[in-house]
Amino acid sequence: MTFSHSSRQQKGWWRRDEDESESETREERPRRFIPGVYAYQPLSHVSRRIHVLGTGSVGKLVAHCLRSISNPPPVTLIFHRRGLIEAWRQEDESIKITTDGITEAKMGYDIELSISPEIEHGRIVKANSFRPNCGEDATSEGEVSAETNTEQEKGNSGKGSGRSRPGYESDEPIHNLIVCVKTYQTVSSLLGLRHRLTVNSTICFLQNGMGVMDEVNERVFPDETTRPAYMFGIVSHGVHVDPQFNFSATHAGFGTIQLGIMPRYSIAEPSSNAPLPIDDNDDDYLSDSPSLDPLHSRPPQPSSSPLEKKEVIWSTTSRYTLRTLTRVPVLCAVGLSPHDLHVAQLEKLAVNSIINPLTALLDGRNGVLLFNYALSRTMRLLLAETSLVLRSLPELQGMPNLRLKFGPDRLETLVVSAANTTAENVSSMLADVRAGRQTEVEYINGYIVKRGEELGIRCAMNYLVMQMVRGKSNMTKREVADEVPMVGSEEFETRKMMMKL
Repeated sequence: MTFSHSSRQQKGWWRRDEDESESETREERPRRFIPGVYAYQPLSHVSRRIHVLGTGSVGKLVAHCLRSISNPPPVTLIFHRRGLIEAWRQEDESIKITTDGITEAKMGYDIELSISPEIEHGRIVKANSFRPNCGEDATSEGEVSAETNTEQEKGNSGKGSGRSRPGYESDEPIHNLIVCVKTYQTVSSLLGLRHRLTVNSTICFLQNGMGVMDEVNERVFPDETTRPAYMFGIVSHGVHVDPQFNFSATHAGFGTIQLGIMPRYSIAEPSSNAPLPIDDNDDDYLSDSPSLDPLHSRPPQPSSSPLEKKEVIWSTTSRYTLRTLTRVPVLCAVGLSPHDLHVAQLEKLAVNSIINPLTALLDGRNGVLLFNYALSRTMRLLLAETSLVLRSLPELQGMPNLRLKFGPDRLETLVVSAANTTAENVSSMLADVRAGRQTEVEYINGYIVKRGEELGIRCAMNYLVMQMVRGKSNMTKREVADEVPMVGSEEFETRKMMMKL
């Protein structure tokens, strides 16, 4: 017994020394750096209301899932047609999602109406009435009014809070906006909401294609000092919409949503004591500025700008939107760094540039691209151009394994894998072509053509496919317009409902 006690005592002393050494090692080990946007910070006095623009397949799924979590945020649906208000009332003011044959309805939404202005050749030809200066009364970042807090408490009830005016039009600032419309509708839709978005707002884009941010910056928010924060998401969920119902959908395939916040930099005016750059072509510059000392002035730098960028700013509304979406179990949302999100966007762009246009031209499901030698040759010709453009992008230079990651062989593997997984699905571009609607091919293959022109690469194959899809869409649109449906048929009732909308 004595021996066992001493051995047990010695063993205890040995463990204690080991624990102390381990604790000292843990204390000396440097902590991993976590960016401020991902580190936990308590968010107080942040508006919880989330506006959803677009009631398509993704918009209905996101709005439905936001009301399914515990302590759900107040959700406002923004309609772009007055006829949707009547359809909303007829469908019991609820969104119904069917999963594995089980339909679940969610209520408690507020609705607003925002009719987009008419745009022709890039110019607004007919603008709707709104107050352009209502954003001046917006609260500063991280602050909400007492009325907003009261409305948020009401918004958690089963019914809507009734915050919308009788005309369903509102001029209140929007703090958190999720955009789920088609890419070609983004600019016109945001022009109708521009007066309600401030520098403290966050816009989350859940769309296909790329190049939308450049158009939004150029045509909607040209001033960088008043521009909202941006978030982008890649949705891989499979959602089918019944054309007979406006607020019902079927969640056919579970996926994920990859989210990323675009960095925004603080901008400060140059110091008044700093010397101003001298223009060599201006002979009267010194005479107009007698206080400038030419001996102590600095020559203008090639990248000199009156505004100097400083540190990265992560908006509180961006953190709130990211945390709210990531705590929804059904969405399976995950946050990525801006670089990782950009790489994931390019990979999905390469896949969509093959599956979407080819299925639209062939009028077949995604599985028709498999086990077909002629179509495999077509895919390889397109991927050769796409791979060359992606590997030449300046923002990706210096990335490890760049040539392997965006090589044509790996991109072909991604395309075949996606086509095999979704073999029985109808691509969104094929659905748009069949219905005679405008497609997103300009933001998929057109984006590849645009970036190729910037780099001096001619993408003849992608340009050919883009024009063919546009031509087939116009052809189908004319055929649908020329058809005369029988009275009482399903097509007649569908057209009658669309005319009311």
